[in-house]
Order: sequence, then C-alpha cells, then structure tokens
Amino acid sequence: MSEAALTTLASVAILGAVGYSYTLYYKRLVLQKMENAFKPGDPVLDLAAVAKQGSATGGSELVDDDGHRQHWVLREEQSLIDSIISGQWKGQYHLLVGEKGTGKSSMLIDAMAKIDGEGCAMLEAHADPEIFRIRLGKALDFEYHEDNIGSLFSIRGPRDASALLDIERAFNKLEKVALNRRDKVGRPLILIINSTHLLRDDEPGRDLLELLQQRAEAWAASNLGTVIFNSDDYWVYERLKRYATRMNIIPILDLSKPKAIEALRNYRMKYKAEHPSYEILEQVYNQVGGRLSFLSRVAKSSDMLKTCKEICEMEKTWFLNNCWILGAEMDDDVMDQQKYASAAMVLAKALVEKEKTMEETYHPVKGHILPQMPLHEARQVMTRADFIQQYDAINVFTIDSSAMVRADSVPMMNAFREICAEEGFDEHLAATLERIGDIESLGRTRELTIKDLWNKGKYKVNMHNVHGKPAGSLTFEVASNNGEGVQQ
Repeated sequence: MSEAALTTLASVAILGAVGYSYTLYYKRLVLQKMENAFKPGDPVLDLAAVAKQGSATGGSELVDDDGHRQHWVLREEQSLIDSIISGQWKGQYHLLVGEKGTGKSSMLIDAMAKIDGEGCAMLEAHADPEIFRIRLGKALDFEYHEDNIGSLFSIRGPRDASALLDIERAFNKLEKVALNRRDKVGRPLILIINSTHLLRDDEPGRDLLELLQQRAEAWAASNLGTVIFNSDDYWVYERLKRYATRMNIIPILDLSKPKAIEALRNYRMKYKAEHPSYEILEQVYNQVGGRLSFLSRVAKSSDMLKTCKEICEMEKTWFLNNCWILGAEMDDDVMDQQKYASAAMVLAKALVEKEKTMEETYHPVKGHILPQMPLHEARQVMTRADFIQQYDAINVFTIDSSAMVRADSVPMMNAFREICAEEGFDEHLAATLERIGDIESLGRTRELTIKDLWNKGKYKVNMHNVHGKPAGSLTFEVASNNGEGVQQ
C-alpha cells in the first residue's frame, strides 16, 4: 500500500514539476521571440523593395527591380522622421496626418531602412479587430499562447476572451521587453501603426483606438516606447485629440512648386537621361500639383503631359461616379444617395466661388493655393454635419490638422472648376435640390380620408383651446351647391 502511494505521489510530483518547468520555459520563450522581432531586419523592409543599396547618409536605402531608388523624393520631414525612428526623439507619440499619396509611409520605411529596422515594428491597421490582432501578433512575433501545450497539464486554454483582450495581453508582454531594452540600450521601442484610418469609426473601432492611445501615452511618459500613428483621414486626429497630452502632430502636405519641379527634373535626368525644359515641368506641376503619388507616375511615364491629363480625368471621373446629381427627374428611391451627392456638389461649388474672391491662388514659390474653409463653415454650407467625414474617406475633400476643408488634390480642384463651369450646371443643381425638397415635403404630408358620407351622413369635429374650453366645431358632409361643408 505504501509503495503504491509513494509511486502515485512521485508521478504527480514529476507531472507537476514538468508542467511548472514548461510554463517557465514558455514564458521566457515568448519574451525571447518578441525581443527577436525588434532585432535588425524586418519583414516590412523585405516586402517594400526587391533589394537594398548603401546610402550616402549611412545605413541602406531601398531600390526597385530596375536598381532605382524606390522613394526618390527627399522631403523636409524626413530628418524629423529619422530622429523619431532611431529613438533620439523621446517622450512623445506621433500622428502623421495627410492626404493619400503624400509619402507618409515611404518616409517611415526609408527611416527604418537606415537602421535596418532595429528596435522597430510596423503593422497595417484593419477594420476587423480580429485581423488587427493577427497582424499585431505577426509584427511582434507573438502567438497569443495559441502554440501553448499547457492544456496537457490541465492548464486553462489560451483563448478565452475577445480580440481586444488579446491585444492587451500582447502589450503587457511588449512592456516587459521594452523595460529590458530601456535598461540595456537606453532607447525606446518603436511601434508603427500604418493606415490607422482603416479602423472603423464605430464602438469596437473606437475602443481599439482608445486602447492604443492609452498605451502610447503611458509608454511616452516612461520612455519605454514610441507609437507612431499614420492616418489619411481627419477623424483619427479628432478622436485622439480628446485624451491626448503627449501627442505630436506631424502634417504631411504636398510638395511646393520648386521642390516638385526639382524632383521631376532630377528623376528624368538620372533614370531617363532626359533634360526636360522648365516650361514642360511647370505644366506638369500646374496640372497635378505636388502630390508625390501623381509625380511618381508622371516621372516614370514616357509622355508626361499625357499622363497628367489622364490623372486629371481619372480624378474627375471618380468624383462624378460618387457624387453626380440626377436632376428633377430622379426617382424618390435614390433620395438618400442624392442628398449625399448634392451636398458634395454644393460644397464643391462653394469652394469654386470662394476661389474667385481670393486675392492670390498661385504663389511663385509655394505654388497652388487651394481655396479652403473651416470645417464648421463647410458643414453649414452643406446643411449636413455627417457627410464630410465620408468625403474625406473617399478622397474627394480633405480636412487638415487645422480643421480646414479643401479639395483633396489639385486635379480634384480642377475637376470642381470644370464641372461647375459646365453649361446648365447651376440649374441642374437647383432642380436636384428642389426635387429633394419636394420628396421630403411629400414624406411629411399626411392625407385624411373621410368616408361614409352617403345618405346625408356627417362628421362633426369639436375644437378646444389650450385651456380645454370649447373653441368651435366643424362639420363635414356631402358637398352641396352652396359649399363643401358647414362650420358652426
């Protein structure tokens, strides 16, 4: 009996020791894998370009399959981004905000390449918190305990909660790694959340953004980590601003005229062996402005002016496909969509009219000066407060960090001018607005039908004032030659 008891006790002790040892081993392994995620080399850099080459400023730069530098325009903000990514700028977290195609992600990737991704992790945001959770785990090399075999030792399973709680667990582990790094290296970890605007502006999305901001605030205060949010849309800034104490806003705008022309000339000379005239380069800028995504397409094109026209036509088509108005003959079933479209047209027309009153619309150094108006004024012009965020999301209008509303780009402003200058546009817009008003008025109208008036049938209505005293009566009966009814 005693021998059997000792055997059972020894078996249980060995099993417990193995389970406890595995738990300790697994926890160390999790932290070690997360530390490895911040060592030199990053999957983002491997995906960004096919090769690297040495940089004159140190580190490396990314090149495409033709051997050309992939991000060929050096912006003024690049040195600031470099200091943040390298860990020299501490004590704050940052929000990069600007229109799509201004080069925000390119600057971040360039800065990471210069230090070979050491101490950095980057992930793309997503509207679904579950996918965001998976992408965060990939960036941090964290499996959320899904590879844990503790269930063999009757330990509770790893996934008993929502995606938000899993993200919180990942940040708890990351905090331990950041503490060790601060003691050894003296620099914070860098976590870049790209395309933050893809989070949905609903309750789960706002909860996730609040969690991210809380961690960003805490890590900035303790110099543990620097979180960088990259967003195309204004609503992210509006949401973060409510609780921000250590947030730094970095607006990324289009290139000025001299820098855009210089970048185009240098690219054509270096990679195309061409020397375009200043007049041609100025025509390019006049049509597409200083948007990097447009300039990149033009610079690599064999016919720059033709590509400029294609870009302008593409932007105009995009605006018309999303926001064209149907006029007085529209069906009442499309009224909600036409409210959305007509509000955009009203705002576009207001910007065109505002441009006519501006003293200067083109500066010899700054270049294009697009008409703009405060956000509250734009909402007043549209008589709607909810549509402007949707316009910002589809890149028709943009809202900058100063809450000023303008066309999303120079080609889009060109489209506004062309559309508003078309013959009969004002009448077409007025007819659409009138039709919307008529449909809404019809929806508010109630029809009262009175039946059973044959054989001299009557309806008598007694009226009372606000004090409950009789205020007269009204009788309805079949119309006679003298009138339709009798009022008493």
